[in-house]
Amino acid sequence: MAINFALFLLIVLILCSAAEPQHPSIKGQGGATELWCVAKNNADDASLQSALDWACGAGGAECSPIQPSGACYDASNVQNMASFAFNDYFLKHGMTDDSCFFQNSAAITSLNPSYGNCRFPSSSLRNGNFSSQSTSVGLGPSENLSGSGRRSGRIWVWPIAIGYFFFKLTFLI
Repeated sequence: MAINFALFLLIVLILCSAAEPQHPSIKGQGGATELWCVAKNNADDASLQSALDWACGAGGAECSPIQPSGACYDASNVQNMASFAFNDYFLKHGMTDDSCFFQNSAAITSLNPSYGNCRFPSSSLRNGNFSSQSTSVGLGPSENLSGSGRRSGRIWVWPIAIGYFFFKLTFLI
């Protein structure tokens, strides 16, 4: 009987602690909320350039639109070009808080950073779940609206509580 309980508790712990994607916690008004990963306004150009170089290199972001003659190329504005690369990386790598960090040079926003002929693809968040990517036109980024989708140790509360009550029912009644 004790082995059955231990096996049951182990299965419950495994199922309840399975890794879930950590999505940013930006809440919309009802329908879908589009999200972008952009360079922070207060990030210095050297940090942005370093993160941009990594994103377009080892990070694998699609950076052809921010190359000379690309729709988003602007050598005088490293923030806009870094934002484009950060956003592409964010969309390709799970749309988590961690995929929009870049040594604390980036943040998730619901304000569309597209400008002129430069259109940033977005993720759509509907009822807490990401759906297909789209593009739209709107305002540029103005503040850090990033939330934390990280879960603390509370994920262990339910398996422990269930195990405790199961133990009480099985052995003490």
